[in-house]
Amino acid sequence: MRIPASVVAAVAALATGVMVTASAAVALTDVSATAGVAVTHVNGAAGKKYLPETMGSGAAFVDVDADGDQDLIVVSGVWTPGSSYARLFRNDGGGRFADATAGSGLDKVSVAASTDPGAGPEYGMGIAAGDYDNDGAPDLLLTSAGSVRLFRNAGGGRFTDATAKAGLGARRAFSTSAMWFDYDKDGHLDLLICNYVQWTPQSDVFCSADGKAKSYCTPEAYRGSTSWLYRNKGDGTFDDVTAKAGFFDVTSKSLGVTLLDYDQDGWPDVFVANDTQPNKLYRNNGNGTFTELGLKAGVAFSEEGRARAGMGVDAVDLDGSGRPTVAVTNFSGEMLGLFRAESDGQYVDRAPGSDIGRATRQTLGWGCFFFDVDLDGQQDLLVVNGRLDAARVANGAPAGVAADTPHLFLNANGRFTDIAREAGATFASPKMGRGAAFADIDGDGDLDTVITTNGGPVHLYRTDLAAGNRSVRLRLVGTASNRDGIGARATVRVGKASASRVVRTGSSYLSQSELPLTFGVGTAAKADDVTIVWPSGKRDVLGALDAGQEYTVTEGKGVTGKRPSVARR
Repeated sequence: MRIPASVVAAVAALATGVMVTASAAVALTDVSATAGVAVTHVNGAAGKKYLPETMGSGAAFVDVDADGDQDLIVVSGVWTPGSSYARLFRNDGGGRFADATAGSGLDKVSVAASTDPGAGPEYGMGIAAGDYDNDGAPDLLLTSAGSVRLFRNAGGGRFTDATAKAGLGARRAFSTSAMWFDYDKDGHLDLLICNYVQWTPQSDVFCSADGKAKSYCTPEAYRGSTSWLYRNKGDGTFDDVTAKAGFFDVTSKSLGVTLLDYDQDGWPDVFVANDTQPNKLYRNNGNGTFTELGLKAGVAFSEEGRARAGMGVDAVDLDGSGRPTVAVTNFSGEMLGLFRAESDGQYVDRAPGSDIGRATRQTLGWGCFFFDVDLDGQQDLLVVNGRLDAARVANGAPAGVAADTPHLFLNANGRFTDIAREAGATFASPKMGRGAAFADIDGDGDLDTVITTNGGPVHLYRTDLAAGNRSVRLRLVGTASNRDGIGARATVRVGKASASRVVRTGSSYLSQSELPLTFGVGTAAKADDVTIVWPSGKRDVLGALDAGQEYTVTEGKGVTGKRPSVARR
């Protein structure tokens, strides 16, 4: 972990019992140019004020070639024949990337995609990566305002369009975030696709602030659309079980989705963030069906009983209790929702009256995720902000302001302090932010960040720590469970403190972070105990693991490989 030339303000020392032994200064340095990540989002804006122009797009960290290094995929803005679905950047292992889009199968939108009935240009939106055929190579699901595309990883950095073969190509929708998860625990990854509103270029509504000039409509101008749940049949094809499983709901306007175990019963549950409609919490009944409990659990509305403009979402065990806390980004004037789980299964929004609520009240949030940025053992929170466009502002924002500064909330025993400005001037600069994801791009054991912007460049930030905090990283490989280990829970104890993480896809907004799990241990030499509980029910007790290492853990076999977390740049 390189000490930055200009050391930012140190984080206050934390209380006894927290998994940390030293404070750590954090700097986020924009390395987009030096790392070789040069891509600008094209939102397709041409004066028609189409709703999808304001929404995209996302990015994902995926180990495309299974070499242990996290590659980067950025969803393209507008899909027209000959353009790319996404840009693929291959990581050399040291955090330097080469554009490998050409010849990847992601580089040319098929003509068929633009000639479906009712189609105009398609607007690229989200990405979810998962090994749906358990062959050891991660596959890609791309969403758009227009269609979805499933790309099977053929190896060698090449992807083939498997949409029609898999049974996913017959429907059109305004699809946004997506998530791979094994909801029935049969060892095959199933697929949840969020859909936003019923919109096409032909059904576009004329909205105007002054009755003359066209402006971007709010989602209230359009009817909602149900999300889709597809069950993996294990033969490369999927069954639509949306209605059968209890997900059919045409009132929702879904933008973000995350995996969590709401009731700690070992079955994966689902949280969906909705825009101007109640958020939804789907409890997995363990028999192929789900029960929606958002209102009952206290996560559907704000503290005032209003449906907010939910955009991005993430969930994590903040306090070692096993109960997930859920963060939901919202529109300006609404503040972020921070739902903390109580012992009785009810949630309480802890943002009102808190520093995190005050900081997010006037910003318009999109992507968000929990991660341990300073490796002190506590989960911090990054929130990406950005207005819709310069012509449309809200709640007293200065005229012409379309960008917002991101938030980086450092966690000190459950109290969050925004250190975005201290973390670096380029990171804190205003942006038209949308998607966000994290990964260890250079192998040094800490977590770096990518932020996408609407109509602007992608920003790649390297994290540098001034103190010697280290981590234990776990890359899980399922055998009886799905090969990615999605849904597996790892629990790590250091001294008297413990923390748990779940391997997940989805979360944030239109984006996906890396699958390996990172546990900050401060300056401790080791984690005293590490246990993995797999979706199959198998348990691997690994005992003590040295800090400063990334371990490969194979279901039923324990540690099957390791490499040191040392910067390779």
